[in-house]
Amino acid sequence: MRSRDLLLYAYDQVRETLAGTLEGLAPDALERRAAPDTNPIGWLVWHLLRVQDDHVADVAGTEQVWTAQGFAGRFALPLDDAATGYGMSSEEVAAVRVPSAELLLEYSEAVHARTAEFLRGLSDDDLDRVVDRRWDPPVTLGVRLVSVLSDDLQHLGQAAYLRGLLGA
Repeated sequence: MRSRDLLLYAYDQVRETLAGTLEGLAPDALERRAAPDTNPIGWLVWHLLRVQDDHVADVAGTEQVWTAQGFAGRFALPLDDAATGYGMSSEEVAAVRVPSAELLLEYSEAVHARTAEFLRGLSDDDLDRVVDRRWDPPVTLGVRLVSVLSDDLQHLGQAAYLRGLLGA
């Protein structure tokens, strides 16, 4: 198995798990918080998709799906189009009111398609390319892609746990 095949499989798992987590979820369940200042399911899923979209677009040298395919306008959030959720205050998190689970799923499918397209074009040698010199050691493409996967899986686990906790 080549590295790209393993990465494709891993990102497929994110897409499938996300779909199962959102299946049949009512709009009000997307906004409910388990306690004040905690992140709701809608925000968790929106955030993980925005980070994946942002980071993959950056390393691929493409425009984000969020803006290129009009999702920013369809979600109509009171945020800058560049927002990914990183570093948001509790009040800013509360402002992320996702219209529906279906729209999140559409965005997920579009982000996944763009990610898979990028991954299919990679060789093992590509994973050693430095993509961010702001860190010590500098971040390679392979490390960035695994970092995004880690973030995705952590937030998916949080969203699934929260769904069960809330009985949603």
